[in-house]
Amino acid sequence: MFRSPLILSNSDAFTRTNLAVREKKRYFRSPRRKAEEAMNTNKEALDTGSNCIEVQYFFEEDTHSMDALVQNKCEYELLALIREVASRLRLRITIETAPLAEEGFRRRFKIALKKEHKAAAAAITIATTALTAVIAAPLAASAGSEARKLIEQLQETPEFSNIDNKRMQLQVEKLRLQMISSCENLDASNIIKKRRSNFFELLNRYPRIRQVRFTALNELKTTVTQEKNLLRQHFDTFILTTNVLEPEEADDIDIEIISPVLKKSSYKWTGMYQGKPRSFIMQSKEFKKLVQTGKVQFRNGTSINCQLTLQKKMNNEGTERITGMIINRVNHYFENDKPVETVEGKKQKKQPEPEITQLALFM
Repeated sequence: MFRSPLILSNSDAFTRTNLAVREKKRYFRSPRRKAEEAMNTNKEALDTGSNCIEVQYFFEEDTHSMDALVQNKCEYELLALIREVASRLRLRITIETAPLAEEGFRRRFKIALKKEHKAAAAAITIATTALTAVIAAPLAASAGSEARKLIEQLQETPEFSNIDNKRMQLQVEKLRLQMISSCENLDASNIIKKRRSNFFELLNRYPRIRQVRFTALNELKTTVTQEKNLLRQHFDTFILTTNVLEPEEADDIDIEIISPVLKKSSYKWTGMYQGKPRSFIMQSKEFKKLVQTGKVQFRNGTSINCQLTLQKKMNNEGTERITGMIINRVNHYFENDKPVETVEGKKQKKQPEPEITQLALFM
């Protein structure tokens, strides 16, 4: 058995540094100011804490060792996944490795808010809850929905329900609702999907692993949410089968033509799209005919307004990149800075919007 826990907490090193600076400045402040600082320090101590996401690996044989390269690659993907989830939840965090006193081989990664917050303990609890939900959500499930359900359940836990300070209650509830709202951003992240896929793909290639477990723990090392146990036969449900993304269509797009194709051929055109030169396929038969018959003259800065399809892929880190562009329709082009509408552009404008039927109102 092999364990690799991830801890979410306030950074001890950061706290020690700040306390040292404050102690040095204390001598140059008034007695009243010193008293206020002492009160604030005590108040801040109540607002700090540490939570943990424990990752535990189970092996086919009775062992406590794991291939170092596999372990490091898995952790690399897991840490990148954590940072992306935190970013989507609008949390600025730091991640540290923490030592362990327990038996067995474990790893813990300390995660702290970069800025002090009165509701820091609540924020960290919510973050660990969301992280375990997202990490353990297969591709067919909504990571945002899974995280939202777990965060909503936190309202009934002692950490959230036993807050005596009314003002603190309002701040924690506001934070909880903000996090729930931010969960909508999780499913849109290809970085989350790809990093999670990479993590489970690495485990899937390592035949000794038969199960992995994720557990969210609070600062007392007690379970915050239910453990997530994932068996080896389910690893495939987390792994992407392709890096090709769904094509994206966009209309009313202006493209400055750099290099047109003046004759019938299969060559690609070149134009400026979003400030970058891009090659694209011109599929508008009408516009190609206008060009080939000389009815459209190209000068420096000649532009078209069009409807296009963007073909995209993501790299191994989940970052999107455009792999191809297809111009499906030219709405209009410019002559002496004046727009000249094409026939297909006029037809598109004249197409009536679909009627809203009585049945559609109830769908």
